[in-house]
Amino acid sequence: MRFIIISQDTEIFEAAKKGFHPSDRVDIYENWVQALDESEGVDLIFVDILSTLIEAHKIDGYEEFAHAKMQHPVADVIPLVLIGAGADYKLDFMVGWPNFLLGHFQRPIDYRQLRRASTWV
Repeated sequence: MRFIIISQDTEIFEAAKKGFHPSDRVDIYENWVQALDESEGVDLIFVDILSTLIEAHKIDGYEEFAHAKMQHPVADVIPLVLIGAGADYKLDFMVGWPNFLLGHFQRPIDYRQLRRASTWV
């Protein structure tokens, strides 16, 4: 299996080290544009909502990511798991599209959540 994680959070990187089967390939990107462009053959994408924000607490960046994924010639069909900002992080609002997310995890992220999600595909 091949997975992509889009994040800038070292705690998520650490969880990823233990969260997948040794035979899985896990590519980590800080830049979602690059991740989408290199998503050929990927089974599941994990995106950290905080890594998509252009301005803290403003949802615009996540919307830009979502529209780009939905219009991408390869990434549009790859299932997506959102890593939420956490209960204490306030966003100006939240958006959603039908059938856009396969799953949603709130922070803090534990390797067991990543392992569980890896079995969904």
